[in-house]
Amino acid sequence: MLTADQMERYRRNMLLDGVGVAGQEKLRQSSVLVAGSGGLGSPVAYYLAAAGIGHIGLLDGDNVDLSNLQRQILHFTPDLGRPKVESAREKIAALNPDIKISAINQRMNEKNFRDIISKFDLVVDGTDNFEVRFLINQACVEQRKPYIFGGVLGYSGQVMTIIPGQGPCLSCIFRNVPSGDAPSCDREGVLGAIPGLIGALEVAEAVKVILSIGEPLIGRLLTCDVLTMQFMPVEINRDPECPVCGGI
Repeated sequence: MLTADQMERYRRNMLLDGVGVAGQEKLRQSSVLVAGSGGLGSPVAYYLAAAGIGHIGLLDGDNVDLSNLQRQILHFTPDLGRPKVESAREKIAALNPDIKISAINQRMNEKNFRDIISKFDLVVDGTDNFEVRFLINQACVEQRKPYIFGGVLGYSGQVMTIIPGQGPCLSCIFRNVPSGDAPSCDREGVLGAIPGLIGALEVAEAVKVILSIGEPLIGRLLTCDVLTMQFMPVEINRDPECPVCGGI
């Protein structure tokens, strides 16, 4: 049951068709894992908290570095050297003290990925590591949980919503983990605003999925290029031979 303060905090959410008091209560009862507390994870976690998601998990095993501050907006100069999840948790708690925040100061790996993901309803991608993304994709398919995929590089980004059984998964697009010499922000750079843009789109997708409203990007990889300001959805078909989701 929403309190009077929560009714005021989320009033502009609840004015929207498809949200209302019932939808806001559904957001409050939902749990979302944000995998990564960096460039993408920062805006994702912040907007999820602002939207009133009741339980947010922050997963990251890194500490704040000076080079992060160009784009990782939850971290400030005094946070240098701190665990990213603690820095992020502090900012999110200051924004919305009503929600539960789980700071998971570790890296996802073959041993822990299923257990971590099992504690949440939905996963939003804030990583820059395809090996971790493939683990998330695998666990979400196995556990029938939605996964919002996002990626950034240079002046561009992409978003797709993966709902097991309703459309393609990550392995339908990328059969194998890209090689170590694949393009990366570390080598090629990224405009600081791009993770903010893509992160906001990921949150919009997550809210749509939780509330069952609109048309999520299922089977559509939305790409954007801010140099030309072009947004293009690319149709992605489910691969019946996919080793991850082909059997469901």
